[in-house]
Amino acid sequence: MARPIQVLFLSSEVEPFAKTGGLGDVSGALPHTIYNLGHEVRIMLPRYGSIKGTPSKLHDMIRLQGIDVPVGDKVLKANVKSSFLLGTFTKVQVYLLDNHDLFGRQGMYVHPETKKAYADNDVRFIFFCRGVLEMLKKIGWQPDIIHCNDWHTALVPAYLKTLYKKDKFYKKTKTVFTIHNLAYQGDFPKSTFAKTLLPLELEQEMTHNGKINFMKTGLLYADAITAVSAKYAEEIRANEEYGCGLQEILEKRKRHLFGITNGIDREKWNPATDEIIPHRYEFKSIDAKIENKKALLAKMKLPFSEKIPLVGIISRLADQKGFDLICEILDDVMKMDVQFVLLGVGEKKYHILFEKAARKHPNKFAVALCFDHELAHWIEAGSDMFLMPSSYEPCGLNQLYSMKYGTVPIVRATGGLDETVDQIDAAKGTGTGFKFEKYDSKELLKTVQRAVQLFANQTAWRKIQKNGMSKDFSWEASAKKYIHLYKKLLK
Repeated sequence: MARPIQVLFLSSEVEPFAKTGGLGDVSGALPHTIYNLGHEVRIMLPRYGSIKGTPSKLHDMIRLQGIDVPVGDKVLKANVKSSFLLGTFTKVQVYLLDNHDLFGRQGMYVHPETKKAYADNDVRFIFFCRGVLEMLKKIGWQPDIIHCNDWHTALVPAYLKTLYKKDKFYKKTKTVFTIHNLAYQGDFPKSTFAKTLLPLELEQEMTHNGKINFMKTGLLYADAITAVSAKYAEEIRANEEYGCGLQEILEKRKRHLFGITNGIDREKWNPATDEIIPHRYEFKSIDAKIENKKALLAKMKLPFSEKIPLVGIISRLADQKGFDLICEILDDVMKMDVQFVLLGVGEKKYHILFEKAARKHPNKFAVALCFDHELAHWIEAGSDMFLMPSSYEPCGLNQLYSMKYGTVPIVRATGGLDETVDQIDAAKGTGTGFKFEKYDSKELLKTVQRAVQLFANQTAWRKIQKNGMSKDFSWEASAKKYIHLYKKLLK
C-alpha cells in the first residue's frame, strides 16, 4: 500500500471554529473526508478573538511559543494552539496561529460595528502565510501538499517558490490553490509589497490595477489551481465579468486549472439524522417534513396553510446573491399566494428594505437579520422551495442542502448552481429544481410563478422532491478528485 499523502489544509475560516460562509463549511468538511480515505490531514487557521468555546478545547503548544515571523521591518511573534476537528469517525489535528495584536479581535476581516475591513488585513495575512511555514519547520512535520484556500493564504505558493526555494525541508512540497470566490482578491496599496519581504522582481507580477493583489499571486505561483465547480472554472477564464480582471492569467494557466465541485457534509446535513430540526425524516417518511414547516412558521410568527408554498432564503445580503432582482419583483410576488422566510446579514440597504417588507406583509414575509446556524437547518427542513438567484455563484452549498432536505431550489443557471441543479420537466417528472438563464427580474418572476404553479400538483411535486433527495452530493466523490490531483502533482 502506498504511503498516505500528508496534507496541510490552510484556510482563514474553518467550521466550527470560525465561519462567515461557504469557505468555512468546505474547510470543516473536506479535510475530514480526505482523512477518512486514508490520508494524513492537518488544518491551520488564525486564532481569532471570537474563537473561545469549541467542541475540542484549545491547548497551548509549549514548544511553539514565540516563533519569529518577519513582516516588513519587524519580527512579530507567533504562538500556536492545538485542537481537533471532531467527526463521527475522525479526529483531525487543527493548529491555530495566534498573535493577539493581529487576530485577537471579535471580527475576522471587518470591524463588527463599523463593518469596514481592518486596515492591517495585509499584515495579518502576510503574518499568517509566513507564520505557517515557520511553524511547520519547528514541529518537523513535512506536508507533501499545502492546500491553500482563497486570497488569505495565497502568498504561501510564492514564498515556497522564492524565499524557501533552497530550503531542503520544503524540497518536495507542492501547493494547491482553491478559488472559492474570485471577486474577493485581497488587493492592497503598493506599500504592502515591502511587508511581504518577497524578492523585488515579484512586485510587478503581484500588481494588478495599481495594487498588490494576493489572489493574483496565488494563481501565478501555485502548482495547481482548483475552482469549486467545473462550470465556474470555465466561466472565470471566459470573460472579465466572471474573471474579475484575472481571466488572462487563468487562461494562461488553464492546463493547471481544474474544476472540482463542492460536496456537503452528510453528518451535519441529513434530514434523517439532523438533531437540530424539530422532526427528522427521509423520503419514505417525507410527510413529516410538513411538521417542520409548521414549526418554522410558528417560530417566525407566520400563519400556516398546507396549500401555500413557503420559500426559504439563507444568504449574505448582497447584489451578487441576486437581491437586486428580488427587490424588483417583491411587490409582484407578495400579490401571489406564497410566504417567505429570509435569514442573513449584509448590505444596509437590504436590511432596511426587508424589515419594511416584513412590517408591510406580516402574514407573508418574515426576516431574521443575523447568523443563526440552528435557524438555517429549520429553514432547509421547513421550506417548500429555496430561492438562490445569484448573478454568479462559484459553487453554492444551500442548493445542495435544499435538495437533500426535499426543498426544491429556484436558481439562476450560473456556476455551481447550473452544474448541480437539473431543470425540471414537469411532464416527464424529471429534474431537481427551477432554473432561469438571463439575469433579469422578469425571468426570475416567471420562474417563481412556475414553481408555485407546480406546487399545486402535489403528486408531481413529490416526484421532484424525490429526484433531489436521491442525488449524491457527498464529499467523497470530490475528495477522491482532490486526492487524484495531489498524486498527480507528487509524481
